[in-house]
Amino acid sequence: MSSLALINEFLGQPPNASSHGYQIDHILEFCHWFMGALFIGWSAFFIFVLIRFRKRRQPGADHMGVRSGISTHLEFSVVLIEAVLLLGFAIPLWAKRVNQFPPGKDALVVHVVAQQFSFNYHLPGPDGQFGRRDVGFVSNSNPLGLDPNDPAGKDDIVTTGELHVPVNRPVIAELSSKDVIHDFFLPSMRIAGDAIPGSLIPIWFTPIKTGTDEVICGQLCGLGHYGMKGTLVVDTPQDYEAWLKERAELSGGAQSAPQAGAPQPAPKPENKPASPGAPKPQNAGKRGPAPSPGTPQQPQNKPPQPAASPSPGQL
Repeated sequence: MSSLALINEFLGQPPNASSHGYQIDHILEFCHWFMGALFIGWSAFFIFVLIRFRKRRQPGADHMGVRSGISTHLEFSVVLIEAVLLLGFAIPLWAKRVNQFPPGKDALVVHVVAQQFSFNYHLPGPDGQFGRRDVGFVSNSNPLGLDPNDPAGKDDIVTTGELHVPVNRPVIAELSSKDVIHDFFLPSMRIAGDAIPGSLIPIWFTPIKTGTDEVICGQLCGLGHYGMKGTLVVDTPQDYEAWLKERAELSGGAQSAPQAGAPQPAPKPENKPASPGAPKPQNAGKRGPAPSPGTPQQPQNKPPQPAASPSPGQL
């Protein structure tokens, strides 16, 4: 096992699955080896000082300080190495990630909308255009507020918790949030970005391995932060096209189908005239059974009798 794999395993990082991830891993590897060397060096120097300047050998304090220039050279070397690491590796890599985005026609653009406590993904349909979103249309069945009257959004794909992307194709994720600050973190892709309400922050990566990876929120966002996780599925181009077609069909069917729980109009009775030769109902023209002898009959449609006034003796 290589030293890089050992460090990744020690840090608990999953194997790299993006085209730029090896650069991140090499910077982490160099930093840890450098910090390990500094730890050993300063620990050895600390032990040397404890022994060399112990009280038995140095009964009186020396206020002149160090007269040798070794410590100055060591400190200058540490600063030089850190400057090379920062200016030669970290800043160029950061500049490439934020300034050199792939062309939009070659990349897959995904809108990632975070909320407590899940990630929503909005992808364009076969027409390649995003539908208009408006906060006035947000509901439980429409978490992103897609405008149902916009033709461009009829075939859009909206998923929650799971995102599919094709392998070996750049992915541009445009991050935003509906409530508080979140962080869209893909450990296997070595990429992360804050999702801030009112802002659209793009990040990009290129997956190089098929498989299923974890998506987590890297920013404390509330009591349910620990459960704000998702799944990134990297498919082959054929599997991705099949998934895209399936989701587009489901999206179109959901838009044309009536909403669940909506009241349905009751069917109107048909008043068709009976044909001359049609048989009459069996109970038509028949009266109810005659009362048996001795059964008192209740008077029908009898007007109510006025209440009797009390006699003078009852008052």
